[in-house]
Amino acid sequence: MLLIKFRILNIMVIMIETSVIIPTFNRLSFLKEAVESVLSQTYQDFELILVDDGSTDGTKEFAARRSDQLKYIYQENFGPSAARNRGIKESEGEYITFLDSDDLWLENKLQVEIDFMKSNLDAMVCYSDEIWIRRGVRVNPKNKHRKYSGWIFEQCLLLCIVSPSSVLMRREFFESVGYFDETLPACEDYDLWLRASLEFPFYYIPKKLIMKRGGHEDQLSIQWGLDRYRVRALLKLLKNSELDKRQYEWVVEKVIEKAAILEQGFRKRENLPEAEFYKKLTVEVAKNVVQNQDIRGER
Repeated sequence: MLLIKFRILNIMVIMIETSVIIPTFNRLSFLKEAVESVLSQTYQDFELILVDDGSTDGTKEFAARRSDQLKYIYQENFGPSAARNRGIKESEGEYITFLDSDDLWLENKLQVEIDFMKSNLDAMVCYSDEIWIRRGVRVNPKNKHRKYSGWIFEQCLLLCIVSPSSVLMRREFFESVGYFDETLPACEDYDLWLRASLEFPFYYIPKKLIMKRGGHEDQLSIQWGLDRYRVRALLKLLKNSELDKRQYEWVVEKVIEKAAILEQGFRKRENLPEAEFYKKLTVEVAKNVVQNQDIRGER
């Protein structure tokens, strides 16, 4: 924590180095442990911002009991993107990092990443390896979840390989890339990492610094049909004039692949209007009719 004194006015300004943002919605049982994992960090120069996205499970009362240790922000239920963005805008740190309320940090998570960023002044963002827990049992990630370092745009196209709970970035990251897309109810991290990986290398730290806890009923990532939102993110990219020819082809290939899967899935579920939409989308993208034209990216 930096202390700066202005002698003339006799004012002391406290500058916080790192802002930790936890978005949450009705996950009090997980949240208590998540908050404790932050407060127990070996590195302590941070502010903890808890953004409550409309919880009704006692989260507000829990935060009140911790008012000397965290900053509590309540908002109506606008979704995870809005909650994270609110936290960013309310933050004061030079570095920004997130913890999903159902995940945990190992005690040296912040220290390792802060040390890395201070030793690599050209790095805009870093992220770490992770431990996976499913329904209380440790499991091994599949090969497709392998982590990469450097310019990882191509690797990010398949799926979201960067966990929001593992990442730490400089404040300038959002000034350059923008915020989480609040129109996406899910896969908002997939969208942001794709946009960011076009602009910056992502530095991977091969240490397990977080614990991802999955398998619970309210976990968005286990729901079917999330590729709908990934397709929306990809269609946005196709309208990005900064894509080079190879990147454009990668995105087109991924849209066609995911749209075909969605078409089959909706047919299986007897949702023919949606199936026909993705069938048409596959044909249109295959014909390269996407650039700034009438593809229904809002769906």
